Amino acid sequence: MNAFTDVSFFPRDAKPLTSYRKYWAQRFGTAPFLPMSREEMTQLGWDSCDIILVTGDAYVDHPSFGMAVIGRMLENQGFRVGIIAQPDWTSAEAFKALGQPNLFWGVTSGNMDSMINRYTADRKIRSDDAYTPGDVGGKRPDRAAIVYSQRCREAFPEVPIVLGGIEGSLRRIAHYDYWSDKVRRSVVVDSKCDLLLYGNAERAIVEIAHRLAAREPVQQITDVRGTAFVRRETPEGWFEIDSTSVDTPGHVEAHINPYLMISDQAREQGATCAREEEAKEVAEGENQKVQTLKFVPNAANSSTASIAGRPAPTEKPVDVGASLLAINTGASLLRGKGTHKVPPRDKSVIRLPSYEQVKQDAVLYAHANRVLHLETNPGNARCLVQAHGEGTTARDVWITPPPIPLTTAEMDLVFDLPYARSPHPRYADENGSHDHATKIPAWEMIRFSVNIMRGCFGGCTFCSITEHEGRIIQSRSEESIIREVEDIRDKVKGFTGVISDLGGPTANMYRLGCRSPEIESACRKPSCVFPGICQNLTTDHGPLINMYRRARNLKGIKKILIGSGLRYDLAVQSPEYVKELVQHHVGGYLKIAPEHTEGGPLSKMMKPGIGTYDRFKSMFDKYSEEVGKKQFLIPYFIAAHPGTSDEDMMNLAIWLKKNGFRADQVQTFYPSPMATATAMYHSTRNPLRKITRDSEKVDVVKGDKRRRLHKAFLRYHDANNWPLLREALKAMGRADLIGNGKHHLIPNWQPLAEEGYQSARRKNSTGAGGKSSVSLSTAPKRLGQPKKGQLLTQHTGLPPRKKS
Repeated sequence: MNAFTDVSFFPRDAKPLTSYRKYWAQRFGTAPFLPMSREEMTQLGWDSCDIILVTGDAYVDHPSFGMAVIGRMLENQGFRVGIIAQPDWTSAEAFKALGQPNLFWGVTSGNMDSMINRYTADRKIRSDDAYTPGDVGGKRPDRAAIVYSQRCREAFPEVPIVLGGIEGSLRRIAHYDYWSDKVRRSVVVDSKCDLLLYGNAERAIVEIAHRLAAREPVQQITDVRGTAFVRRETPEGWFEIDSTSVDTPGHVEAHINPYLMISDQAREQGATCAREEEAKEVAEGENQKVQTLKFVPNAANSSTASIAGRPAPTEKPVDVGASLLAINTGASLLRGKGTHKVPPRDKSVIRLPSYEQVKQDAVLYAHANRVLHLETNPGNARCLVQAHGEGTTARDVWITPPPIPLTTAEMDLVFDLPYARSPHPRYADENGSHDHATKIPAWEMIRFSVNIMRGCFGGCTFCSITEHEGRIIQSRSEESIIREVEDIRDKVKGFTGVISDLGGPTANMYRLGCRSPEIESACRKPSCVFPGICQNLTTDHGPLINMYRRARNLKGIKKILIGSGLRYDLAVQSPEYVKELVQHHVGGYLKIAPEHTEGGPLSKMMKPGIGTYDRFKSMFDKYSEEVGKKQFLIPYFIAAHPGTSDEDMMNLAIWLKKNGFRADQVQTFYPSPMATATAMYHSTRNPLRKITRDSEKVDVVKGDKRRRLHKAFLRYHDANNWPLLREALKAMGRADLIGNGKHHLIPNWQPLAEEGYQSARRKNSTGAGGKSSVSLSTAPKRLGQPKKGQLLTQHTGLPPRKKS
């Protein structure tokens, strides 16, 4: 069998999406667009909706928009699905537009977290929203998932609320909130939803919809993977692993190293590893840390349950090597060889430190974040539970293990659904067009692109893909991808023969995965490519190369570009792929993301060293020259990431100048909820290693002045930054970098304002203007006052430059 006939070797025990009996309403057929009004419902012959989806994005019926995917998937199962997009959240009236849903509400803030969508990394409100017609800001509230859930409850109190989307995924446990600079409760508690679905939720939403349609109470749906909900107590028959505290001083065996394979873990613990299964048992036992195991008796187990109301037998300690597990006579249920006894994973729940604990103790916050990230592999993850409240108000937020990844056939089903591939007609202008005043930028960006896969095993600490899509790559078949390219060619208005992207979260992870199903299901690494590429990871780009060649040879296709981020440390493993990419699929510029040049910040990001970038650039230049093309790499870097010193940023600026780069669009680290780098930012500890009271501290860049300095180093060429950089370089003892020679970083003279650097960006940049330095107080008078209701721009705080 070809190793690439499926996305992954992951063992699949989930119910297939195609195995459900269709709901009776399938007789109504397929809607051209999911209805957004009563009039559209009437045209479809509906008297009501079975499910109503509420989203903070404009409704674009395209597989890159989450609500369209969920809506079409539910329609495929026979349900009548309506959409309420960007409703007026100031009252419940807008949420009554389609009537009462028969089964449940589906709520999401949209494709982006609402706070990241509305605020810049400097906490300034954005003037635009790419998911809104006309790119108009302010069409969704702060913390939209909570607000929409509250309004749905007000509109129809008895209807269950199922919350989903990336905003829910990133807030499923107590999390640091960058905008309020404090730890907030799980969104399950704040939104009062009945169920939260995290990750790509097709599998979960289909099962839940059918169970609710069968009149099963939503409170009883507690066994679906990829969900979170509130319950009062641990049910009977479960092993509760206490992980509410960090290690205390004293003799403790070495904690499991997340970077080692399970065979290496066994050898570290002095165990022989004749078979991977034995190593897995060792790893499972050692990974418990200093935890306490409590077995909740089940009346069905006469050997473990209390009898006739008498208390269960007294708990006694059992030696398990690195952990001291306190268990009762439920020990007979433990599994493993020798002293390495572990409870069955399907009946294990890890108790995280409570919300009250992590709110007051940043070290415990880092510990909880580490435990959560160790439980992200669907093959070995256990349930998690976190208490919220104390005394009579105490509630537990339960989180079930991540969903089983979709098979290739299921991915094809999702992307082959009958999408209209355009915005809803409601958003068209007077000419019926979506290309002018009502254009939706996010749709325009993906209008002629094709998503070929999901997930990422890179594990970058600042990224949220692991927490949402997961690290298991889920790929579509080549046939399905080719069909979509042909559909774009034949059906999408305005197509000129250029496909803007064949990609996904990462351009070149298509059909890559672990060589062994046993290793993949047991692995607990946070990354398959850091600190180096895992020996068990397949790096064959052959299927991707074949698909590129077939797609670009289709009739009517002039060019296929690759716009998704490229993992160049993987690409250099396949020179044939780099040659194919560079010579056929680069439109002059290729964006890649080294993120930094220095080892300190790169180790906290879990990114490869800059030497790998140099290898890729050498190949890029060589293959470009072979075909006589003048092409350029555009590297992206992050300022102010945890673990970055001022000297690191200075060295990066020197590297940029030496290599002739002038960064225009600069990314400052943005602490998104639940990301590992955000835990570093909040706690100053490194969750990539064991957390203790005296564990490694991380240099965290906080405060406006220091964040401005790091951003200024990235834009060393902007004269407006020179005064700040001169002051910093002198304080750092590097005044030798100030001067007028080519080897200097910045000059010792300051130009008049009109001679300063001007960004090439039009919308969010401002010309210098005037003969003296521009000030925030005087510039608007010279450049034109903003119109009523216009917000100041994201990067400069000044209104956009007038077009000549």
